[in-house]
Amino acid sequence: MKTSFNLVAKIRNQVGESPIWDDKSKCLYWVDIIGKSIHKYDFFDDKTTIWKSEDFPTAIALRQFEEGAIIALGGCVSLFDFKTGDFTKFCNPDPTAGNRLNEGRCDPSGRLWVGSMRNNLKPDGSGRDIDRHSGALFRIDADGTVSQHTEFEFGISNTMAWSPDQKIFYFGDSLRNVIFAFDYDADTGDLHNRRILIDGYPHGAPDGSAIDTHGCLWNARFGGSRIIRITPDGRIDKEIILPVTNPTSCTFGGADRSTLFITSAKFGLTDEQLKSNPQEGALISMKTEFEGMPDFKFRG
Repeated sequence: MKTSFNLVAKIRNQVGESPIWDDKSKCLYWVDIIGKSIHKYDFFDDKTTIWKSEDFPTAIALRQFEEGAIIALGGCVSLFDFKTGDFTKFCNPDPTAGNRLNEGRCDPSGRLWVGSMRNNLKPDGSGRDIDRHSGALFRIDADGTVSQHTEFEFGISNTMAWSPDQKIFYFGDSLRNVIFAFDYDADTGDLHNRRILIDGYPHGAPDGSAIDTHGCLWNARFGGSRIIRITPDGRIDKEIILPVTNPTSCTFGGADRSTLFITSAKFGLTDEQLKSNPQEGALISMKTEFEGMPDFKFRG
């Protein structure tokens, strides 16, 4: 699929991640994991605001009833105040030594879901080998109660999305190159009947995803320079070649939620690769013919 792209905000992230669109403010939020920063881009003012963090921020969701956000950090989940820049620890879903949090997203009921993984980052942000599959999937309710939904079995937890009818939950493991589907109980948040939606796709590893109103998953392929659209029955019906090597995640936004915003990463690329493509690490957007589901907010 051929398309045109726009660069959003003049930034190049080390590991841009977790883009979310706020319908109320018409702003886009995301994090840079290795850059230890939280970003907000205001389209009206063409202005980027950046907050720094001491730990690696891996995912962000806005709060529904309070100002601010809830942020997954490497070592815990914290509430964040945009006005002061302060973090307040909320919970620690995975205290396993050597693990860190990675992917995170709110479900339609306002509960935050986070996945963990073997920590692949040294304190300075340089990489370390992943020597075990020790990540798990957790749900965090509004009162801070943590529920664990899987065993400690995943290499790199990624992709979290819910079907428009709230009956299916999607979750991926980048190291296994697989995305799973679960039956989802919207009332209780329970998961059942895990099965494979797609595995073995040869271009890149599954990273973050968005979902459209038709129930199709738009998956960023880290290392594969692609976004693929996956139908609910596991077929790939669109492949979009991107101007970056490492797309990390995506979300729908804009006035009619038909614009796809895509974060990317410079992490893991050589100096030669970065020199040959100055767009690596950029936040890019593309217009689509589809409407996306909204980014849900945390009810705590």
